[in-house]
Amino acid sequence: MKIGVLGSGKVGQTIAGKLAAIGQQVMIGTRDPQKLTEWQQKAGENAWIGSFKEAAAFGEIVFNATSGSGSIEALQLAGSEQLEKKILIDLSNPLDFSQGMPPILFVSNTDSLGEQIQRTFPDVKVVKGLNTLPAPLMVNPTQLADGDHNLFICGNDNDAKNEVKERLQQWFGWKSGAILDMGDIKAARGTEAILPFSMSLWGVLGTPVYNLKVVHQSLSK
Repeated sequence: MKIGVLGSGKVGQTIAGKLAAIGQQVMIGTRDPQKLTEWQQKAGENAWIGSFKEAAAFGEIVFNATSGSGSIEALQLAGSEQLEKKILIDLSNPLDFSQGMPPILFVSNTDSLGEQIQRTFPDVKVVKGLNTLPAPLMVNPTQLADGDHNLFICGNDNDAKNEVKERLQQWFGWKSGAILDMGDIKAARGTEAILPFSMSLWGVLGTPVYNLKVVHQSLSK
C-alpha cells in the first residue's frame, strides 16, 4: 500500500520508518527535505520524500503527524483535492508550550483540533488516533506489558475507523481489544485533553515508554 505521512519530526519519522521497514511504500511530506537525508538512507528503498502536496497525493491512506499549531496550514498545503475521500489518521494535538511544561491546550472543552480539521476538510475521513501515545509505542505496542494497554480512536465514518483498526493491528501489532472506539470526532476533545496529564507523567516517570490502560467492571443484567 502507498501511504503518505505529513510531518518530518520524530513522530512522522517513526511512523514512516516502521511502515517502510515492513514493506509498505511511504512518502514523507515536509517543508525541509534536506533534514531527512539521513532518515531516507536508513529507511531504504520503500521510502520517499516530497512536499505535503506530493505526499498527500501519493498516499492511499495519509497520516497527519504535523505539530498541532501548524496542522491545518500543512493540510491546506497538502490540498483538499489530494486528500478528498481518503482516510486521514490524525495524530496532532493542540499543544501550547508558551508557558512551559506541562503544555496547555489552545483549543479545548467545546471544540478540538480533530473537529477543526474535519470541518475544514469535510470530504476527508478523519480518524483521530495514536495522539495519546509516545512515538515508540505507536509502532511497537508490545514493548510495554505485551501490548496490554489502550489506544483511543474516534471519527465520524465507521467504515474508516474499522479500516484504521485493521491497519494498526496489521502494521504495528496492536491487539484488537486494545483499540477503543470512542465515537464520533467530538470525542477528540477528550483524547486531546489527555496530553497535558500524559506529559506530566513523562516527567515523573522519566521515560516515554508508558501508556494508559482502561480497567472496568462488567455490569451484569
